Amino acid sequence: MKTFASSDHRLHFPKGELEGGVMVRPYECPERWEHIVAALHLAGQPVPEQPLPVPHALLARVHTDDYLAFLASAWDDWTAGGYPGEALPTVFPARRMQQRVPNAIDGKLGYYALALETAITAGTWRAALSSASCAYSAQQTVSDGATASFALCRPPGHHAAADLYGGYCFLNNAAIAAEGLREAGAARVAVIDVDFHHGNGTQDIFYDRDDVLFVSLHGEPKEAFPHFLGYADETGIGAGEGSNLNYPLPPGCTWKKWSEALDDALSNVTSRGAEAVVVSLGVDTFHDDPISFFTLASDDFLRIGERIAQLGLPTVFVMEGGYAVAEVGTNAVNVLVGFEGAVA
Repeated sequence: MKTFASSDHRLHFPKGELEGGVMVRPYECPERWEHIVAALHLAGQPVPEQPLPVPHALLARVHTDDYLAFLASAWDDWTAGGYPGEALPTVFPARRMQQRVPNAIDGKLGYYALALETAITAGTWRAALSSASCAYSAQQTVSDGATASFALCRPPGHHAAADLYGGYCFLNNAAIAAEGLREAGAARVAVIDVDFHHGNGTQDIFYDRDDVLFVSLHGEPKEAFPHFLGYADETGIGAGEGSNLNYPLPPGCTWKKWSEALDDALSNVTSRGAEAVVVSLGVDTFHDDPISFFTLASDDFLRIGERIAQLGLPTVFVMEGGYAVAEVGTNAVNVLVGFEGAVA
């Protein structure tokens, strides 16, 4: 399976993230990428290729123009304001406040952020573009006839909405791949999000559309980030009614319960006529993940790949979360190996 990856991911690595009232080393770290590359090599997978630059026109079909302009200039605006650290918001437009974009960068950060743990650094925009480029190149490979391809994206993307960043995400890589598949001729695309955390950004982008089916298996939002989306009664609006399916699952969720939800999700992908699939591949459902509460084992990720392969559809895998760093490579590559073994 062809993989796309960029060393530009290293340009984004904040010094800390806010957790429990203190700054800690970010869980989303460059070593995750390195472990996945090493696991690809051990599994005999091809050497990752450099991606083609993602077209701005494709980004603009997924994200708003003002949001893209904000991301491109945020660091320069931050440093021009005389701020000495990394860029983090200090205020948010909460309920009953004006939803207007401020001129001041500290206000802009709060307007476009959905959470406080994700800092912007000098290299964030370039890293985010390289990550989106991986998703674009993997999509192009599948649209050109490959059965599957893997985008080793870092930073991840599924929490990034049309005009919001957070949860370590800036550009929504899975949505970019799905939109690219649509533009290449797929009448209906399914995005299957198997990350522990709900793909709130992907849901937001496609919530009023019926040409992209979004299905997500994730931690119960009353207990898990992002908390304010991911409930089962969120089914889409307007033309998108019925094209958004959430499977919130409880703390301690076992493989048996999780796989039953996956089977139901895959059945919906088939019955609703998807012609291509994007997998938001998070492996933070692993039992030792430090910021999650499911109990999947490494061998279970082989079975995930096998079950997705049974759809028989062109598939783009897009890397999302997974923060048990020593095991993230094994778990992510197991999905790919399981998929390839089932289609061989």
